Amino acid sequence: MTSYKPEGWLLHTRENQEAIRSISGLQDACRQGSILEARAAVCTAEHDLLVDFGFCRGVIPREEGALGIAEGTTRDIALIARVNKPVCFQVLSISTDERGNVTPILSRRMAQERCQRDYLSHLVPGDILDACVTHLESFGCFVDIGCGISSLIPIDFISVSRIFHPCDRFCTGQNIKAVVQSVDARGRITLSHKELLGTWEENAALFEPGETVAGIVRSVEDYGIFVELTPNLAGLAEPKEGSYPGQQASVYIKNLIPEKMKAKLILVDTFDAAYEPSPLRYFINSGHIDRWVYSPKSAPRQIISEF
Repeated sequence: MTSYKPEGWLLHTRENQEAIRSISGLQDACRQGSILEARAAVCTAEHDLLVDFGFCRGVIPREEGALGIAEGTTRDIALIARVNKPVCFQVLSISTDERGNVTPILSRRMAQERCQRDYLSHLVPGDILDACVTHLESFGCFVDIGCGISSLIPIDFISVSRIFHPCDRFCTGQNIKAVVQSVDARGRITLSHKELLGTWEENAALFEPGETVAGIVRSVEDYGIFVELTPNLAGLAEPKEGSYPGQQASVYIKNLIPEKMKAKLILVDTFDAAYEPSPLRYFINSGHIDRWVYSPKSAPRQIISEF
């Protein structure tokens, strides 16, 4: 059974490398209808993609470059943006000119159609899947959910801890997990992410009152400073002049109060530092969820996601 993953996941697998390093390998893939990956080296003036195999270059004609190109529902920027990146494809044919030069003719569109038909069309809300961040906008994060097919994680669904921009949480090319939030009548999938990052209690269990720990300033209000301890846990510290969102912080944990879903903090210091973000910790990373409850049972206010 074919496993449909974001573009780039297949590139360095043994089976893929064996298939793309020779004409005979590409011929076998053509007969078998295999989905392969290689690097798109050039987008021509006609918006054909040239795929580098080392020993030759294959061609993905413009209308075979992506779902919706032929119909005009996908813009050509979707092709231009693939240059110097892996692309998936099926081998349509292999032509040979009078000089003996071979040119594999490829279709990314066909690979995407199979992914849509055999995989994405069967997903339902609550299904957990692999994704790769492709680009970030102020309103959300676009991710590849299979063979270059894009889906959106709206900014409010990225984490419980509020962020000003998705770049506060993700970077382009990052592999992440996501959960299907909804599927519309046209089959378009919207994703969520926060449910996989743990409940209040799961995150609070990583800390103890009396500890001084690292954090990130996320919001500065008149009444205090919100410091993120984890993507799904933030606490409030007293105001401190000169603090602003995005700064690193060291905070003393005064108390953790489950019934109020509060972490009371004392701000020790804030400062600027270009630290690499910590890897995301997923408490759920596969399978399916029907219901997720962030709040402790003792909390009067319940934060629940229903799928």
